[in-house]
Amino acid sequence: MRGRDALVEALVHAFLGAEWTHDALRAAAADSLGARRRWLGPLVTRVLVAFPHPPVDAPRELGCCIAALLPDRAQPVVAHLAPVAASAASSSSPVPRIDGIADLAALLGLSVDALDGLADAGSWNRRAPEGRLQHYDHVWRERPGRVARLLEVPRGRLRAVQRTVLDEIVGLAPVHPAAHGFVPGRSAITGAAEHVGSAVVVTLDLQRFFAQVTAPRVFGLLRREGLPEAVAYTLTGLCTHAVPVAVLRRLPEGGSPEERAGLRRALTLPHLPQGAPTSPALANLALRRLDARLTGYAEAAGARYTRYADDLTFSGDEHFARRAEAFARGVQRVVEDAGYAVNPRKTRIRRASVRQSVTGVVVNVRPNVRRADVDRLHAILHNCAVHGPAGQNRAGVEDFRAHLLGRIAWVAAVNPGRGASLRAVFDRIEWS
Repeated sequence: MRGRDALVEALVHAFLGAEWTHDALRAAAADSLGARRRWLGPLVTRVLVAFPHPPVDAPRELGCCIAALLPDRAQPVVAHLAPVAASAASSSSPVPRIDGIADLAALLGLSVDALDGLADAGSWNRRAPEGRLQHYDHVWRERPGRVARLLEVPRGRLRAVQRTVLDEIVGLAPVHPAAHGFVPGRSAITGAAEHVGSAVVVTLDLQRFFAQVTAPRVFGLLRREGLPEAVAYTLTGLCTHAVPVAVLRRLPEGGSPEERAGLRRALTLPHLPQGAPTSPALANLALRRLDARLTGYAEAAGARYTRYADDLTFSGDEHFARRAEAFARGVQRVVEDAGYAVNPRKTRIRRASVRQSVTGVVVNVRPNVRRADVDRLHAILHNCAVHGPAGQNRAGVEDFRAHLLGRIAWVAAVNPGRGASLRAVFDRIEWS
């Protein structure tokens, strides 16, 4: 491929992998080219005029537009985002070769027509009345004092297909070493263990984690894994969802007007649904570049970095502790430059003199569980053993027995001794 063609291809990949805003597109292009070129700003402005919405289904048209708008002085230099062949997976990717829609349908055990219907390329589900033909169930989870969370749960057939997509395609792609959530062999405990015994622990929270990973980002990451345009487009349709207006109208009270409006805007666009089996893996892949940036930023400051889903954690020594506040502000800028947002109300800087908690694990001296949490669980188990479990399930948890076993297993994974003590109390409970 000639240099200018490679430049166009790299810009197409960068744009379709970013949020469809001027700042995010310019930042993604600059990252791809290795520098901020003066002509990028005007180019992005004119692309947004030509395509007010991300052309997920028209990457070739986007490429033609970019080629026509590129100034003559634009140098054909691509820093790290090499163009991907349109007909086959790259040799370095563990994602299987899928040459076309027929191959994808066969892999998923579907007819081409059934695949097209589930992918919902025309966004029929967003406009259709609620009923049995909808692909998702929507459940609002109220949170006192905060904006509600929406669970978007795919129904039977789509959920089964997404499971296959996870097992056979997206789950095979490598994630960044800093990611510990939803990764085989890693967990909240392995991530927390990286920060044990630190002089300071800095934690930040990504806002609207799944909703920020939009269809263009998903399409871009699938293309970077070497999947052909049509295949990447169809998989994007299978794994993203735009919430119907009727569901958004039922948003419960809670949160500020700005938070509520922001959530509605995010859920209106096709995004990773919270509740789909593919969403965690795709979110990890979408954040690979951000993980790499934050790892480099942390290393330059003498700190460590891990991420568990939307929880960003950094830690370091006394020298790092003296600059922790400024470092946290820098992290927020890096995140925003990548097109994401930090929830400023959840940023915490904890020095060794206070309890340092990472994803629910105390890390001051060694990984441990908060004593208050263990004591509360012990009290529930004791009351179940003395008075019977029926009257202790005050929250109405479904399958209370399994719920208690899960909480005991969590404690045991962090602190085996305390876990064994809790299990001994559990074994005294009589279940009818």
